[in-house]
Amino acid sequence: MSPREVDPFPLDDHLCFSIYGAHLALQRIYKPVLDRLGLTYPQYLALSLLWETDGQTVGQLAAQLDLVSSTMTPLLKRLEASGFVRRARDPENERQVVIFLTTHGAQAQSHSNELKATLLAASGWSDREVAVLNATLQNLRDELRESLDTE
Repeated sequence: MSPREVDPFPLDDHLCFSIYGAHLALQRIYKPVLDRLGLTYPQYLALSLLWETDGQTVGQLAAQLDLVSSTMTPLLKRLEASGFVRRARDPENERQVVIFLTTHGAQAQSHSNELKATLLAASGWSDREVAVLNATLQNLRDELRESLDTE
């Protein structure tokens, strides 16, 4: 069978491409808000984790973001230079660096609702619709991670 005889699988039918495209569009939608805050998207994600639980190690943050610690270090150094966080050696384990929110970093959380409002306005979706999609994607992510762990 020649390649022309095979039914095409259009790119828009690829789940991975739909998720990738939505991710890029979300970042473009969020960019003006993040620019006003002086944050990049990855920095916002790191701050979000610290808003949930302050005082995490670089390794803990990296694991939750599916990044390696060496990728987190420059990101966290930039957040520190911008006054959002402070880094400190763990007194119980000098090899580990613990990240703490500064007052400025903690106050930035009040602006995080702007991102959600921007998403809802741009998409025309309700809170409920976004929550359902988010739960579905989290389930997909978790199932895929689990299948990778069992290989």
